[in-house]
Amino acid sequence: MAQWQKTQIQRDNSMMAEAQAPVIISASRSTDIPAFYAEWFFHRLKVGYSAWTNPFNGVKSFVSYEKCRFIVFWSKNPKPLLGHLDELKERNIGCYIQYTLNDYKKEGLEKGVPPLEQRIDTFKRLVDQLGQGRVIWRFDPLILTGQINMDDLLEKVENIGDQLKGYTEKLVFSYADIALYKKVKANLEKSHVNYAEWTTAQMEEFAQRLSDLNQKWHYQLATCGEKIDLTPYGIQHNRCIDDDLMIRFAHHDKALMDFLGVEITEGDLFNPKPTIIKHRDNRDKGQREFCGCMVSKDIGEYNTCPHLCEYCYANASKEKAQENYNKHEMNLLGETITGK
Repeated sequence: MAQWQKTQIQRDNSMMAEAQAPVIISASRSTDIPAFYAEWFFHRLKVGYSAWTNPFNGVKSFVSYEKCRFIVFWSKNPKPLLGHLDELKERNIGCYIQYTLNDYKKEGLEKGVPPLEQRIDTFKRLVDQLGQGRVIWRFDPLILTGQINMDDLLEKVENIGDQLKGYTEKLVFSYADIALYKKVKANLEKSHVNYAEWTTAQMEEFAQRLSDLNQKWHYQLATCGEKIDLTPYGIQHNRCIDDDLMIRFAHHDKALMDFLGVEITEGDLFNPKPTIIKHRDNRDKGQREFCGCMVSKDIGEYNTCPHLCEYCYANASKEKAQENYNKHEMNLLGETITGK
């Protein structure tokens, strides 16, 4: 499958440029677009394109929204989306939200996020507006420190899980893997956070105890990007950008279904349920080895999230992230997130 079609766009400076035209947008793994860049994003969606800088080679390219049929949002504070969701409906663009709802404020690991009660209220308001299943709870990552042990984590998860009963169908989590991300390790050490790596035995113990907790919730439990097999505890490997969810919420969108290689046959008198056939594997082979996400185009940029969480993998430093956010504020609606 060719990843994306190419198209011509007219830039803000009136010059023409070639752009890729993705069908599925990720907004974003590399920064919190809903929390800090919602006005920018929906302006660029209206304009019809945005620019993106490759983090590996610094090359600037363009993304057209001409073919966009579905958006997966990622956020720790998606409250600003509440005022924009009707714009997506008007454009017949589907969406769901990966909502990271942790509780690390007391330990100072997430100084930039609103109070927990406000974030839970936002979760519920989004579900009321979007519908059941479109807001997915993530407790991500699960981090062990000198202040946080396994009992503490389970207590935090239980507190949130109890409050989200009836508002979410799924809990996605991951174990903090500090050694895998050198800049996370460096940032934690710079902030004097006494972290600990998870052992396999600890992962399995946590999985068992979480599974026991889930007897009162009946959430789908899933890990994000984890190698360890936790299926004996009823925990699956997740697909955060998930074609099954897109089929569920946008099966009426023929253009999207054609892109996904999905055939939907209407039911009949004897079998009223439609038959859904997926003709290909849409998994993104360019992601991490144990990532189950399907192909999408991420439009965010690293070093731009001013939540400034201590364990963040997307910021090389707090100073760089704040510097780039300040640049954004000087040109709020520019082609790129940083206003360049």
